[in-house]
This record gives sequence, structure tokens and C-alpha cells, in this order.
Amino acid sequence: MNIIDVKQVEKTYNDSEVKVYAVRGIDLTFHEGEFAAIVGPSGSGKTTFLNMLGGLDTPTKGEIHLAGTDILSLTPSKLIDFRLHNIGFVFQAYNLIPVLTAKENVEFIMQLQGRSKKEREKRAIDLLNAVGLGDRLDSRPSRLSGGQQQRVAVARALASRPKFVLADEPTANLDSVSTSNLLDIMERLNEEEKITFIFSTHDNRVVQKAHRVVTIEDGKVMSDERKNGK
Repeated sequence: MNIIDVKQVEKTYNDSEVKVYAVRGIDLTFHEGEFAAIVGPSGSGKTTFLNMLGGLDTPTKGEIHLAGTDILSLTPSKLIDFRLHNIGFVFQAYNLIPVLTAKENVEFIMQLQGRSKKEREKRAIDLLNAVGLGDRLDSRPSRLSGGQQQRVAVARALASRPKFVLADEPTANLDSVSTSNLLDIMERLNEEEKITFIFSTHDNRVVQKAHRVVTIEDGKVMSDERKNGK
């Protein structure tokens, strides 16, 4: 089943009256439960493409359907609501709320969804245990290492039970041990919860873990490979 359907998506900017293409004519589909990497050199358009998938940026032309919803036709308020209930984001810079504890950061999305305090606390504790941080529930981001902060960010992304997790260079600031642990956690949760993971990455460690690798250069898809029949 196609859960993401992208048709002829372009993103252009005008620079001194010259049209600059960030993304040009991308056609891609992703199935439910995929664990895919978008790769390419800096400036290739992969982060722009990921941001358009997540509704954080708008294409100049084309269509984007997520779980059957045409996200480009949604009003701003409905798009926010769609993201809140369907998409989890993991950013290179973690983007944790500094005044909140690890548990409170994970609970925050569920609070926006209107879930009960009991449900929020149980889900947050279960997820932080799953990412190996059950003993750091009450730690604020400043008391956590980079790898620990990124694991909190992954737990937060999963808290809303999203259909998709979009991760932009999630391992860029992590050492090899933290990267390996984080990827193992995400792969396990991908298998257990059937969440579709899509990474934008330069990191070969992520590429090796991915079941599918899409290469983008100069805003165009240059190759699309699945590994081991996955």
C-alpha cells in the first residue's frame, strides 16, 4: 500500500531574476513501514524534499499525498492538525524544549493532542525506556549528552503514534556508538509499530541500515534502490 505519493514536485526560487531549482520533477512513492534514506551531496535538494513531505515547506508545483490526504490542499490550521496526528519529526539540532524534562518533552506532543495525563505519562515512560533512558526521565536537555538528547527526540517523534517519522540528518552530531544505538532503536520501532521512517542523510551508517536508498542530485532522483528485496 502506498502511504506517500509524490508527483512531479518542484521547488524553485528566484535569485536576481534567475530561476533556481532546489527540487525538479520528483516522482516517488513509499509503502507503509518503509525504512528509507534520501541521500545526496550538500545542496542536492534532499532536505528541501523532506521538508515538503512534512508540510514544513510548500512546492512550487506538483502533488503530495500522505495516507490518502492531499496535504497541499489543506488550510494552514488543518495542515498543523494533520502533522500533529500523523507525522513525527527528528531534527539534526534535536529541538528539545530546554525548560522541560525528558519525560515532559515526550509528553508535549500528546498534550497538544488532548490526551489524558495518565495516557501521556505511560506512553512517555514506555518510549523513554525503549530508547534506554528510563533512568533519565527527570533530566533536562542540558544534563543529557548529544546522543541522549537525540534519543529523547526520537521518543518524542513516536509519542503521537504517527504514520511517518521524517528525520533530517539525525546522526550528524553523534559518535559511532550513539549512532548505532539510535539506528537499532529506530529499526526496532519501525518493525514493531510499522511506522514509515524516511531519513535525509550524508551518513553511510544510516545508508547501510536503510532498506531503501533514494539518491538525489541537483534536485532530481538519480537512483532508487531496494536492498535484499525489502
